[in-house]
Amino acid sequence: MLDPDSGLSLTIARIVRRLQGSSLHSQLERQARVSLHKPEIKLESLKEDIKDFLKTSGWEKKLQNAVYSELNVFPSPCHPAAPPEHMKEPLAYMRKAQRPASEQKELLNKWNEIGTDEPDLSLFRPVYAPKDFLEVLMNLRNPNYENGEQPSFRNHLGLIQVPLKVKDIPELKEDFSELGLNTGQLGIDDSAQVPPEFFENEHVRVGQKVLAEQDSAAAQQYVRQGCPTALRADLWALILNISNQPEDILYYEQLKSNVIQYDLLVDSLIYKDVKLTASNDDYYFVFEDYLYQVLLCFSRDTSVLEHFTYSSATPPKSYIRGKLGIEEYAVFYPPNGVIPFHGFSMYVAPLCFLYHEPSKLYQIFREMYVRFFFRLHSISSHPSGIVSLCLLFETLLQTHLPQLFYHLREIGAQPLRISFKWMVRAFSGYLATDQLLLLWDRILGYNSLEILAVLAAAVFAFRAVNLMEVTSLAAAEAVLADLSTLKVMPLLQIFLFATVT
Repeated sequence: MLDPDSGLSLTIARIVRRLQGSSLHSQLERQARVSLHKPEIKLESLKEDIKDFLKTSGWEKKLQNAVYSELNVFPSPCHPAAPPEHMKEPLAYMRKAQRPASEQKELLNKWNEIGTDEPDLSLFRPVYAPKDFLEVLMNLRNPNYENGEQPSFRNHLGLIQVPLKVKDIPELKEDFSELGLNTGQLGIDDSAQVPPEFFENEHVRVGQKVLAEQDSAAAQQYVRQGCPTALRADLWALILNISNQPEDILYYEQLKSNVIQYDLLVDSLIYKDVKLTASNDDYYFVFEDYLYQVLLCFSRDTSVLEHFTYSSATPPKSYIRGKLGIEEYAVFYPPNGVIPFHGFSMYVAPLCFLYHEPSKLYQIFREMYVRFFFRLHSISSHPSGIVSLCLLFETLLQTHLPQLFYHLREIGAQPLRISFKWMVRAFSGYLATDQLLLLWDRILGYNSLEILAVLAAAVFAFRAVNLMEVTSLAAAEAVLADLSTLKVMPLLQIFLFATVT
């Protein structure tokens, strides 16, 4: 472990290095130069006067938000450094020949109706589906421990067999204290403390004030009690530090140009996934074209590679034809280093309700992915990683609903086999959209995915009476097949704060 002073110095150095390459840095420099011509700037107090100017003109707040954003994304410096090659951004990454000019023109003309002209997908299948991924996680073992050697893990009867530390209900109550029964919440219709309409009116007023202040940290704290529908898009953008500046729009247009110019094999996987999931969803089928646009651009965005500096995963590599195995001819493929799995497009679909400008929708999704979603399909010991979420779910169920857990286990219906697909997709496609957005409010507010495991356990608790009567996995799945009528916040509150511990 690093000592605190050393760790702080490393963090500061890392953030300074990151921000020095940003457009914000150049904007701050430009504003500082502009301020030199103002009469209130005096030579004898130059440094302080420029600081005051940047503060009063709002630039200090933008810098604070950028720093806060970096702190939310990166792990503490005591984590082992990732291999240096993860930081590289390849320049020559396109694996296939450039599209003919006629095809480029045709695709550009059809950009806003891109879903009507997808390639023949009959020969393509998803690289892997959630159930395949679960099989991999079930086979994980810590070679330093045999079952039974670790006292805290000795009685765990779930599918996950790695002894990670996960939270119990008292710890979760403390972490999610703002979800308590005595705290006002959006998504609760019958609060005993404050009539819902009074709370909502006051909550909207506070939300408007938070937006006026443009403070990311305040916005993150605020959304722990839920976002008013009219403010959600702006609050999420503030938390994620997305402002959709001209340079951001230009970057999106460059990615779009890359899609139009170059054909990638991964494009067919994206088309196939949208067709198999979002296109068949009652809520999201209308956004089909948006999904193609965002995901095709995402596959070509090499800036996404930066998240591998704090992800346990390694971006897949390919080699220039005829140069197999020669490292200097290796390139990341796809260019963003992310191979989409079955259901990947459902990370984007709910965001289409909030953002209708393609470049902003794209930026919000990319930031949500590199902060949160990548953890749901990569193997790590992070508390928000999918392995920890699976273990947390199983531990909560085994500890607080032991009869139900043992019953399902005995009939060959291990609960994780049912809940895994919910968690790996952050419940997208399973909950009604308004409920899903209330759930994602809390993911952003707590900067954590642990609430997914809590909700999964709460769903089982809610349907426990019916589940105790089933005699097979198929019957258990049938009981839990439709989550679209569930209300997220009451389920979470009852499970966390009405559970006897």
